[in-house]
Amino acid sequence: MIELYYWPTPNGWKISIALEELGLPYQVMPVNLGKGAQFEAAFLAISPNNRIPAIVDHQPADGSDALSLFESGAILNYLAEKSGQLMPNTLHGKMQVQQWLMWQVGGLGPMLGQHGHFKLYAEEKIPYAINRYATETRRLYQVLDQQLALSENFICGEYSIADIAIFPWIMTHKAQGLTLDDYPGIKRWYATVRAREAVQRGLAVGKEWRQKEMDEEARKNLFGNNNAK
Repeated sequence: MIELYYWPTPNGWKISIALEELGLPYQVMPVNLGKGAQFEAAFLAISPNNRIPAIVDHQPADGSDALSLFESGAILNYLAEKSGQLMPNTLHGKMQVQQWLMWQVGGLGPMLGQHGHFKLYAEEKIPYAINRYATETRRLYQVLDQQLALSENFICGEYSIADIAIFPWIMTHKAQGLTLDDYPGIKRWYATVRAREAVQRGLAVGKEWRQKEMDEEARKNLFGNNNAK
């Protein structure tokens, strides 16, 4: 059994979708970010960066003691290796998936996250910051669209953890002020991935927990840097 420390966000959805795709048994351990659960000692022992997602695998493939992991990219790699799925068998195929996974965790996610923050959540609207991250967001969309123009189906040819990592962040396109009509490759791919039954199940995990409105407690816990010293 795998424990999934989770909240319904783009990074959390990566792992709930992957677990559903792989058919691995898991138990959801909610980490209510708005209530500050990410700062609790028990969670920090698993995820010292106080971010979701994280997992604890109580049955690693090598028969060793329980293994805990944080960082979504590391978790996706681990689950692919554990299951022997969602990763090509060839060296070239593996490296292609790895580079697009790193592109997401190092570029797409952080840049879209910053754009979303300054555009939607920052109390002070700073035009330079909004424009800076909006420009980078559009550039990254163009990079992905160009890659998908080269592929008939998925980002690296076959469906993989690269698709799973990138898809939840593209789900935010409306909040980012973008339309997929401007990116035909992404639009085709997005519809294909979203239609997958396992993706729909992964997105449904904890759907009822999402807050429609952000109160002051949630704003403080999400943006107040409560664990800084």
